[in-house]
Amino acid sequence: MDPRPSLQLAVVMRRERQPNRWENWRHALAEVVVDEPLFGSAPRLLHEEGGVARFLHPGFKVELFRDEGEGYHLNLTSGAPVFFVMWRIDDEDPSVATPQNVSLSYNEAGRWLDAQERVDNVPLPEDVRAWLAAYTEANYTPEAKQRRRPQSFRAPGERGAP
Repeated sequence: MDPRPSLQLAVVMRRERQPNRWENWRHALAEVVVDEPLFGSAPRLLHEEGGVARFLHPGFKVELFRDEGEGYHLNLTSGAPVFFVMWRIDDEDPSVATPQNVSLSYNEAGRWLDAQERVDNVPLPEDVRAWLAAYTEANYTPEAKQRRRPQSFRAPGERGAP
């Protein structure tokens, strides 16, 4: 049995030429698809029309780790589970945006945002959501919440500083 289940994915990025007078390029995450052998391994242009282009970036792997269980749980219970994609604009050529990593963990996406990375998300397909839910249910147990006694029920000497 594979200790770390994984999926091969491809990321589709959208690029728009001069969307307004202040920007030369605008990049956005378009979708994440389960990788097929037909995709190959090199990024390529899928379609370009009217200043809008879509690029396929294959070869991403999402692995599930037991210590990220809380992040998966938070993603699944958010109401709209998503793929999180961290991507960067090329410093030398701002017309190029490249995805760097894909995750299913809400906590990992938060760490990327804390590091001031660009992170976008797209909805999970139902089969991937079910796969993630099965793994999370089998490997994650939320910590029991401990009820704290209100300060007013404690003796004055036991109360913490305000």
